Amino acid sequence: MRNFLFGLLLIFVSVNVHAEIIGKDGISTTILDQIYKKHPNALDFKAEKKNHFSQELLKVSFKEGEEKFVDYYRTDGHFYVSGLNIAADDLMFSDSKEKLKTDFQDYHIKQAVLIVNPNGNGEEFDVVLESAGKSWNVLIDKKGNLEKSQAE
Repeated sequence: MRNFLFGLLLIFVSVNVHAEIIGKDGISTTILDQIYKKHPNALDFKAEKKNHFSQELLKVSFKEGEEKFVDYYRTDGHFYVSGLNIAADDLMFSDSKEKLKTDFQDYHIKQAVLIVNPNGNGEEFDVVLESAGKSWNVLIDKKGNLEKSQAE
């Protein structure tokens, strides 16, 4: 009974947020202009709403040539920070790796982005992984806490 209640508690504690994928047409011209200034040949735009460091942000992914970039913008269109694509879980906190193994026994990381707080201390990881045939968006904070939601 205690295991059942603990499992139920874990379900309620994990925050399920539906990630809304936005195409290039849904990205404001203010943001696109900023990107094109730094990356004039940017292509393959994809954006989704995210929450990092208690702020609503827009995660914008794009390519220029063979390189992939991830930038985060505030909802008003101001630049927040560039994310750093990292090699899977090599740079993640060890607590995070253990929690990922607990929540997803068998998983494969498709994308991992390190976000450093430009306003002070702190790092978070924005991870897209596959487990049991499903894609998941996972946010990992500096304490190793996970927030996960099923991706579309």
